Amino acid sequence: MTTSPASSAPRPASPPLVSKLPRVGTTIFTVMSALATEHRSVNLGQGFPDFDCDPRLLDAVNDAMRQGHNQYPPMAGVPALRQAVAAKIERIHGARYDADSEITITAGATQAIFTALLAIVRPGDEVIVIEPVYDSYLPNIALTGGVAVKVPMTDDFRVPWDRVRAVVGPRTRAIMVNSPHNPSGTILRDDDMRQLQDIAVRHDLFVISDEVYEHMVFDGEAHQSACRYPALAARSFLISSFGKTFHVTGWKVAYCAAPAPMTVEFRKVHQFNVFTVNTPMQVGLARFMDDPEPYLGLSAFYQRKRDLFRDGLASTRFRLLPCEGTYFQLADYSAISDQDESGFAKWLTTEIGVTAIPLSAFYEDPVDRRIVRFCFAKKDDTLRGALDRLARL
Repeated sequence: MTTSPASSAPRPASPPLVSKLPRVGTTIFTVMSALATEHRSVNLGQGFPDFDCDPRLLDAVNDAMRQGHNQYPPMAGVPALRQAVAAKIERIHGARYDADSEITITAGATQAIFTALLAIVRPGDEVIVIEPVYDSYLPNIALTGGVAVKVPMTDDFRVPWDRVRAVVGPRTRAIMVNSPHNPSGTILRDDDMRQLQDIAVRHDLFVISDEVYEHMVFDGEAHQSACRYPALAARSFLISSFGKTFHVTGWKVAYCAAPAPMTVEFRKVHQFNVFTVNTPMQVGLARFMDDPEPYLGLSAFYQRKRDLFRDGLASTRFRLLPCEGTYFQLADYSAISDQDESGFAKWLTTEIGVTAIPLSAFYEDPVDRRIVRFCFAKKDDTLRGALDRLARL
């Protein structure tokens, strides 16, 4: 048998390529999860549940597939699901969105955020972000040709609105906010939202409001959605996640609610970067949402897990920071080790057998505060197993 010249010849050099994201490498989540697997560590790092979703949701999706809902749905999403989202928003927040012209189903919240940025940001436009920040925000802004203007939170993880005001300039196009906040677990309250509204209206800015943890707010506090404030709602892309709410992060289904003129531009981008989202899951989610209890009861469900985890850590040398929402708990380890955050997270994985994420991973230029983030969206047995190991500290 002879070997063809094409298969035996060295591969020609590829054209030179200048990276659009030169500072982006393998994420800390991938690194820490691989390390957790290698050392059989209890992985409280990456933010996803290790328990199953409601069997009724699986049944609804299976029924949708068997009933023939397997071809393209409308570009904006299955009408029944958009109607269910509109009804949920009105029930919880008292805000009305038109299901046909103001709600779009997306391939996860990250896609919704990127699509909103692509719809409004032009090269050179500035977008204000609050650090520490979810890891997709800055690369998304860079890919649009925009410029991220970073405002650090205060030491107790509050938004310093005076500093936000100070950085608004003639090229500022939008502000991105996230409440409940990943990674800090803090929430924006009424005064925060009013200050955000004042800044956005005064300077005619768009707002991208990342509310994927909206149903995980604790201790009797209410989630202050951007849509509760009419002048803010009029300029906001409101983004939430079925994956986070219904324990199906791998499905990557979310939504964006925005006024009709903004939704027109959002959908222009959406139809060409995703077009639409898989049909049977949309149909199943719409049917499952006939019962509001799974999301209305979510805060109590996660507050119990938060309290189990916090109580278990109370006897250790970790200093726990307040957790007002999300399923993340920040812990100061400065009484345990003087290692930097990345080194401590790796040591905790390899020597103690519990994996966390260094807070410094949520800053473009790492800020080391001797704090790590744990995820408590886990089975009670998983949390107890981690707590047994952490008790050694």
